[in-house]
Amino acid sequence: MKNIAIIMGGYSSEYKISLTSGNVVYNFLDKSKFTGFRIHIFKEKWVYVDDENQEFPIDKNDFSVLVNQIKITFDAVFNAIHGTPGEDGLMHAYFELLGIPQSSCDYYQAALTFNKRDLLSVLKPYGIQSATSYYLNKGENIDTNEIVKKVGLPCFVKPNKSGSSFGISKVKTENELPIAIEIAYKEDDEIIIESFLDGTEVSVGVINYKGKITVLPITEIVSENDFFDYEAKYLGKSQEITPARISDEMTLKVGLIAKRAYEILKMKGFSRSEFIIVNNEPFMLEMNTIPGLTTESLIPQQAKVAGISLGDLFTNALELCLKN
Repeated sequence: MKNIAIIMGGYSSEYKISLTSGNVVYNFLDKSKFTGFRIHIFKEKWVYVDDENQEFPIDKNDFSVLVNQIKITFDAVFNAIHGTPGEDGLMHAYFELLGIPQSSCDYYQAALTFNKRDLLSVLKPYGIQSATSYYLNKGENIDTNEIVKKVGLPCFVKPNKSGSSFGISKVKTENELPIAIEIAYKEDDEIIIESFLDGTEVSVGVINYKGKITVLPITEIVSENDFFDYEAKYLGKSQEITPARISDEMTLKVGLIAKRAYEILKMKGFSRSEFIIVNNEPFMLEMNTIPGLTTESLIPQQAKVAGISLGDLFTNALELCLKN
């Protein structure tokens, strides 16, 4: 029986979603193989939370916990933290230093994929297309005329390093840009402004399943809002259609691009890449390495269509990281 620390929470606006994901992992963990421990990671505290919601502080020196005078250590970590410090490489590097295997990619890949600009720049020479973009650091002069000249209107203003669509705005006029930029700066000191791509949005999950890089059934996203924002993702304001209503040829094409990106980056664990298909050409928006794992989230939906239960999905991720 292996002791598994399921880390959840985090330091970003995504912490509530992360807690939900982590609890789903805990509830669906194969109890015949693993003993799960819910570990809440917050800026103010790292604690093990038992089934009675009692909290026990984590010793950060070796990531252990003392419960009733018994020291508990962990054989592996299931990473369910969306945003910092679980998705940007910080926790990955910490566990690597401690020699504790974890379910996600390595720290370099985590840091790279969490940075939208850098990820898309690295993949561009491999022929993976993305929207025209403009990059801003907090404190820099904002030239709205120059921005519009480069990316056009409408456009999207996004935090460069954030998830769950927090801080994203669709901008239709030049006058709306300063407000949208300020909203994005609340989530990150770096922002990316992208041209609007008018097409079909799809989400492609890629995992290592039983030792084979596997593309999960693709999901088409039809948002009731202007784009796939927080409400659309988590409050039912979208249709998520799996498998996507795209041709077999396009299914193969976009799946191969997502798989190629996974392989180019030497990924491990889960990835979920978002694309907009315009005139039969997929444009990558981003790659998520700690995707949502709630029962309503896309990866669990895709796994279900592929015939993979949540328990099998989580067992596979843990067995691979323990093996490696």
